[in-house]
Amino acid sequence: MRSTLIKNLKAFLGLNASMLAMIVLVIFIGLGEKMAERFLPLYLIALGGTVYAVGSLNALQNLLGALYSFPGGWASDRLGYKRALILFTAVAMAGYLLVIILPMWWAVFIGAVLFIAWTAISLPAVMSMVATVVPADKRTMGVTVHSFVRRIPMALGPVIGGALIGTLGTVLGVRAGFAAAFILGAAAIVCVQFLMKDEARKKVESRRLLASLRLISPPLRNLLFSDILIRFAEQIPYAFVVIWVVDVNRFTALQFGWLTTIEMVTAMLVYIPVAYLADRLTKKPFVLLTFCFFTAFPVVLLYSRTLPMLMLAFAIRGLKEFGEPTRKALIMDLALKDAKALTFGAYYLVRDVIVSIAALSSAYLWSISPKTNFLVAAGCGALGTLLFGFFGKDATATAARKS
Repeated sequence: MRSTLIKNLKAFLGLNASMLAMIVLVIFIGLGEKMAERFLPLYLIALGGTVYAVGSLNALQNLLGALYSFPGGWASDRLGYKRALILFTAVAMAGYLLVIILPMWWAVFIGAVLFIAWTAISLPAVMSMVATVVPADKRTMGVTVHSFVRRIPMALGPVIGGALIGTLGTVLGVRAGFAAAFILGAAAIVCVQFLMKDEARKKVESRRLLASLRLISPPLRNLLFSDILIRFAEQIPYAFVVIWVVDVNRFTALQFGWLTTIEMVTAMLVYIPVAYLADRLTKKPFVLLTFCFFTAFPVVLLYSRTLPMLMLAFAIRGLKEFGEPTRKALIMDLALKDAKALTFGAYYLVRDVIVSIAALSSAYLWSISPKTNFLVAAGCGALGTLLFGFFGKDATATAARKS
């Protein structure tokens, strides 16, 4: 009875040995990252950096996320997802080590080149693995499992990091978080090596960058344009949310960590039921509702100066993950069969290069006023939502037109 229940649960979630290895990798790396990376704006200021250093780091994260998405997809298709994931994790560990050794604000930028975009560079490999090892009718569920487990360290990491800062102070607390990240990264590499199955080697067509950008089909472009505006809504206030909570409204780093936990638990509660429905219905409504929550968050945050209102704001921020796995699955559905990782990387390259410009402007908007920063973000989100509502396409509708 028990073995049958476990077997049915594994089938429902699309789990196998490679998926299990991915789960361990994402939890270990994510937990290490979120203990420290989420508090980098406070760390920079504590070491003498300015709000423009904070804005620049956020812009760098988006730019590297964009620039690394394409080579991440290329490496995954060329090396296989297992070798690529091990390589990306080792590079991130080198970045952690640099920040541990050099407690200077400028060292964060050098280390960030190696670690801050781990998710972006590894995401094409993870999505390629999911598309390879999970049946097509479970693809949204497979992507959702990845998104779900990512939120476990996102929920726990800031709480642990906030406690470290409360005990050791900002500088020592953040460095202790990076030390833990280094150890967990090493453990993750061992786990992937022994648990994840090697991908069958295949001959991959070599593509230049411009040729790879042509992989983005018209339906994907419609999603991309809307997604760019939605990411403006996310990234313009992103780096300043912790400053709004801790410095402006005088809550503690630990309280900010608990607010982040509320955000992640909210996201995790909706992931599985949404994935179940999205695999059986059309994906567009779920993505559209996600865009609505992206738009609402900065507006609600603007009027959140008490703990209950902040809890509401972070719950809404969690709901913005409502259809995020569905959006990733839609990208994979619309991508070419033999170049899914490369198409995914090209999509994120275009999106995040443009979004990094918005992130760079975030410090200027914040210097005018937090209200300006939040309302400009919400305006971008509203426009992106309307565009996708009118022009966004479903994979099922696209397939019907091709047949």
